[in-house]
Amino acid sequence: MTPESLVELSLAEAADAFRRGEVTALRLLEAALLRIRRAGPLTNAVIRLDEAPARLAAHEADAARAAGQPLGPLAGVPLMHKDMFGREGRISTAGSVIWRDRIARRTATVLARLDAAGALDLGTLHMAEFAQNATGHNAHLGDARNPWNPDHVTGGSSSGSGAAVAARMVWGALGSDTGGSVRLPAAMCGVSGLKPTQGRVPRTGAMPLSFSTDNVGPLARTARDLARLLGVLAGQCPADPASSDLPVPDYEAALDGDLRGMRIGVLEGGFTDGAEDDVLRAMGAATDALRARGARLVPLAPPIMPAVMAYTALVSRTEAAMIHAQWMRERPGDYGGALAARIYAGYAVPASLYAEALARRGGVLKQFCAEAFAQTDLLIAPTLRVRVPTRAETDADADPANWGRLMGLSANTRPFNYLGLPVASVPCGFDGRGLPVGMQVIGRPFAEARVLRAADAFQRETDWHLRAPAL
Repeated sequence: MTPESLVELSLAEAADAFRRGEVTALRLLEAALLRIRRAGPLTNAVIRLDEAPARLAAHEADAARAAGQPLGPLAGVPLMHKDMFGREGRISTAGSVIWRDRIARRTATVLARLDAAGALDLGTLHMAEFAQNATGHNAHLGDARNPWNPDHVTGGSSSGSGAAVAARMVWGALGSDTGGSVRLPAAMCGVSGLKPTQGRVPRTGAMPLSFSTDNVGPLARTARDLARLLGVLAGQCPADPASSDLPVPDYEAALDGDLRGMRIGVLEGGFTDGAEDDVLRAMGAATDALRARGARLVPLAPPIMPAVMAYTALVSRTEAAMIHAQWMRERPGDYGGALAARIYAGYAVPASLYAEALARRGGVLKQFCAEAFAQTDLLIAPTLRVRVPTRAETDADADPANWGRLMGLSANTRPFNYLGLPVASVPCGFDGRGLPVGMQVIGRPFAEARVLRAADAFQRETDWHLRAPAL
């Protein structure tokens, strides 16, 4: 296989080809490096390239296979990750000046699990400063640029992860999702992304933003790729008391392509208010594809959503302000203007409101599930209601008038962080300018297998996830 054909493989296909002896880990690495040299400067997606350790790991993987040693489910496949996961002895910047020289003292649990599964770690990727915007703007690193059109945003805050996977630089990447930061870049870059159930994936060694709503999740080409990655990442970690001890199922085994008998609620009301025509058309075609696989579609507008939206903002804003309190006192000038304004707002939230938002979380989740899942097995909604915007029209540092448009991008993703539900975003079309449109698939707590089953069935019926930008 040529380097061009290798980078078009999905993660699962690349790992399986390595296992069968059809390609070496070194050849996969060389194909990734070739693509990074071409697409990296165009997208500004790469922060640090760790070529030497990745090359050593590739040689070790090839030797292990030649010796007939057991191989992990990701063996031989190069990955890169959002620059907020610590690797012992290396710098993790969190996209900021404040962490520019910060050397990690421990390796994040998720990185250690990927290592154990045989993946090659090729380096770190662009992110919004301290993971706090929905676009990929970064005053210190420069903006990430969408591989479909560099004038447009990648989505954030896992901006480099979305761009790198879409541009075929790597086969998968880790991101974080506190208000949509995996799903938005997945949607805007035309790839697949998963926010797991709160606590399904440990956060040990990852930069915190909001203790109550942070999630670690993967981005890749396909739902099958997400299933394979989640099978490696999920499971309790003793160092993370918030991680779930529920058994980890075989997510890939659930991908049978059959949706017969499955009831899918189509979220309307607040999820489609103000949605642009290109988004609505793509979602309409997506429902047709799901019906073709046997699903029954049910219109739905859960009335609890206004409370969910209000509490979401209270929790994430207050906890971010708490985490950044010392730096905001000592180094306020090291923050980008829009980010500083966002953090300062958290200090104005009364403690009683923050406590109320946390205290009511369980009850709100129970009511939402009772209303949304009484007659359905899954839900779908647009990942964002508008077409992918340009970098200029969402740059709040350059023009504060862009603030409203910037914050509106995550209106459809933020609620599910407060609720803690598992959500995948998958490509479901393109707008009239040739930029991707994404669809969310939402499940009950710990129903990732069902979410991924529906996403995979949709991708068997469509080819949006196979399309790649011309770079």
